[in-house]
Amino acid sequence: MLTPDRRVLLAALSASLVPSAGRAVAATPGEGVRFGPPQDFSFDGLTALAKKNASQPYKSPQSRAARIIQSIDFDAVQKIKFRADHALWAIGPGPDPVSFFHLNKYSADPVVIHAMEGGRAREILYGPGYFDYGASGLDTRELAKLGFAGFRVMDGRNRPTDWLAFQGASYFRSSGQEGQYGASARGIAVNTAMAGPEEFPRFSQFWLESKGPVIAIHALLEGPSLTGAYRFDAIKNDSGAVIMDVHCVLFFRAGIARLGVAPLTSMYWYGENERRKARDWRPEIHDSDGLALWTGKGERIWRPLVDPPRVMTNSFMDDGPKGFGLIQRDRNFENYQDDGAFYNRRPSIWVEPRGNWGPGAVQLVEIPTEDEIHDNVVAYWRPDGDIKTGGSLIFDYRLYWQDSEPAFPKDIARVVATRLGIGGIPGQTPSPQDKRKFVIDFTGGPLMQLQQRYDITPVTNSSRGKIDNAHVIKVVGTDRWRALFDLQLDGNAPADLRLFLRLGDKTLSETWIYQYFS
Repeated sequence: MLTPDRRVLLAALSASLVPSAGRAVAATPGEGVRFGPPQDFSFDGLTALAKKNASQPYKSPQSRAARIIQSIDFDAVQKIKFRADHALWAIGPGPDPVSFFHLNKYSADPVVIHAMEGGRAREILYGPGYFDYGASGLDTRELAKLGFAGFRVMDGRNRPTDWLAFQGASYFRSSGQEGQYGASARGIAVNTAMAGPEEFPRFSQFWLESKGPVIAIHALLEGPSLTGAYRFDAIKNDSGAVIMDVHCVLFFRAGIARLGVAPLTSMYWYGENERRKARDWRPEIHDSDGLALWTGKGERIWRPLVDPPRVMTNSFMDDGPKGFGLIQRDRNFENYQDDGAFYNRRPSIWVEPRGNWGPGAVQLVEIPTEDEIHDNVVAYWRPDGDIKTGGSLIFDYRLYWQDSEPAFPKDIARVVATRLGIGGIPGQTPSPQDKRKFVIDFTGGPLMQLQQRYDITPVTNSSRGKIDNAHVIKVVGTDRWRALFDLQLDGNAPADLRLFLRLGDKTLSETWIYQYFS
């Protein structure tokens, strides 16, 4: 199961942002940054360390002041402010400043952070002087050896916000083009939504290096079942999108039943497709509204997210995937009416494999939720083959944090809305009680050039039950085309649905798939 603590922590952190001290000069610390002695560093050395650690028993991180850390709750986190002049690269025109997170009950394990320059690394020495404790009531004399919880890359254009952050286990996140945090990524997922407990490996050490507009982040991953050496090269481009190249080398201490590569984590409570579950006054509440897939054979697939009645894991088999992501396609404020959380601004995250990942499956895990504080959606790549003790794997991929999936093809339409309701013909009674109507809106691609016509075919399929009354219309006064059909079911087992639009022998749209629970 996923813990809600990360979302609680993010809410506190977003309320406690502090202005940065302007842009920075490479390798120029802030006034209060303290360093340890320089040491040689290379990614090859980090990889060798990860491999060595994998041959030794795992050691859990030791808390240095568990009682104090557990007392730093949501309210206390908001009262602790990082001192901007203590940021790494805080002075002058150069890389964006890097500030540090304080330990707290939601992120209680300390990490070691280093600054790099010219192949030499120096540890950034922790001290309570990095923080202004204000009205938190904490005694700084008891905080001398706590350590940092993680770090954030601040926007150096004199904005009091950050655009990239690493904190808690192997979680990291970006605020994307519209400056609003939502879905997160992780270094790795281990045994997600299985019968036993999920394992959460953690980044225990970081090495930060400025390379012009790119920040290079090296990280050591440690967990009971594996270790890893990671390199992240991240840049915020002129459009505000954050692009991150990831290279990881994994070593296995133990066999793993379900390994999740390039995992993405998000929240979905309800959307326009699940109005009957909407207990809140807001029309929709979600960080992401669908899983997008680009298969190795070139098919584009859209799977709207659902809040299932029980934990569900769906596998989408593939060979050499071209991409997948948790996407927030609906970006219209009117559909959320939330001027605090701004769900319409949440970034989408897209994974682009580099090189051939071979056979495996994109797995989507959906967990029932009754509130928006829970991260209840995970998507990742599960490679074929057994993960055995002593083995190793290497993966390269690119992450995009932006409004939509990158480079969506111009020659097919995409799904923009999924709605469900009573079957039959509106206004005619009695309504059939054993049918549900599905309404899927498409736009873009070749549909943009077409006037109203009635020979576009909705190609439909259901794993069970009967589909009838399937047809396609153009929505008057819009650029949308609408596919409609009725589904008749017996029993309570889920039905897997599939639909795409075709004109003659030409495919007009991506493939819509859906898991329906009656």
